[in-house]
Amino acid sequence: MYVQSDPRSTLASEPKPATRVHESFFGSQLALFYETEPQASDSNGETWISRGQNFVVAYSKGQAGGSFARVAQPDEYALIIPDRETSVEITTADGTTTVPGYSVAFIPPGDSTIKLLTGGTIVRLFTPKSEDLAAAASNAKAFGGAHPNVPPFEPWPEPPGGLTLKWYTLDVPEDPNRFGRIYRCTTFMINYLTPRNGPRARDKVSPHHHDDFEQCSLALTGAFTHHLRWPWTTNMNTWREDEHLFCGSPSICVIPPPSIHTTTAEGPDVNQLVDIFSPPRMDFSAKPGWVLNADDYPMPE
Repeated sequence: MYVQSDPRSTLASEPKPATRVHESFFGSQLALFYETEPQASDSNGETWISRGQNFVVAYSKGQAGGSFARVAQPDEYALIIPDRETSVEITTADGTTTVPGYSVAFIPPGDSTIKLLTGGTIVRLFTPKSEDLAAAASNAKAFGGAHPNVPPFEPWPEPPGGLTLKWYTLDVPEDPNRFGRIYRCTTFMINYLTPRNGPRARDKVSPHHHDDFEQCSLALTGAFTHHLRWPWTTNMNTWREDEHLFCGSPSICVIPPPSIHTTTAEGPDVNQLVDIFSPPRMDFSAKPGWVLNADDYPMPE
C-alpha cells in the first residue's frame, strides 16, 4: 500500500503470482551496532557482523591504512562507502583501483583486499557462502536451520566477459519516477534511499509485504522505527505480536517475509537508510530506469 507519489505505487500494475499461504513465521532480527561490542577488533579497525538468511553484513569503522582482505572468496561481494571523505584502494587479480567515497563497488570472487586510504566507514555485504563471516555473526544461532519462507539463495547471471571489479558513484540526480538509487550485481541489490531530513509524515507511510524474500534495512545516520505486522492465519499458534522497533544508527533490521512492514524516520536531522536484498529483486529490476547499472548485469531469463 503506497501513497500515489511513491514510485513503488506503479509496481501494482505488474502481474504478480497468487499470494502464498504461509504456515509458519520467522521473527525480525536487529543488530544495534552503536550499543554492542564489535565481532572483530584489531589495528585495521572495528567490525560488527550480523546476518539474515541469505546475506551477511560487515560494518567496519576502519583506520587509515587499515586492510580488509578476502582469500579464495567464493562469490561476488558488495562494498558501500557511505562518506565522501573516505576513499579506498581495492586490489583484485586484475590490479589495484582507487574508489572514492560515496560509492558502491562489486568485488569479484577470489583474492581481494580493501585498503582504506583515509579512516572511515565501510560496509561489506556477503552471502552465507562466506562461511567464516556467517559463523562470526552476532545472531548466527538464529539461522542454524532453513528459513520457513525464504527460498535457497540463487545468484543472478554473470556479465558477459565474467566478473570484474565494478564501482559506481552514489552522486546521481534525484528522479521522482525512480525509487532511490539502485545498483545490482549477481548476489545483491542495494537501494541507497533518498535521505530524509527530519521525521517522516505519519499520514504518508507505505505498509506492504514480500511473499518470499528478506529485506535488510541498514541505518547509516539518524534514527528509525521499523513497524512489522504478521498475517492472521487459521492457525492461531503461528500468530505474532506487532513490532515497533526503534533503531538508532548504525544498525540493521532484517525484515522477514511475509510481514507487513513500513519504516518511519525519527531523527531531527538527516536520516539515511539503505535497503539491501539478496539476490536482487525482480520487480525493481523490471522497472525501466530504476537499476542504474542494469546494462552491466543481465537479468535471469
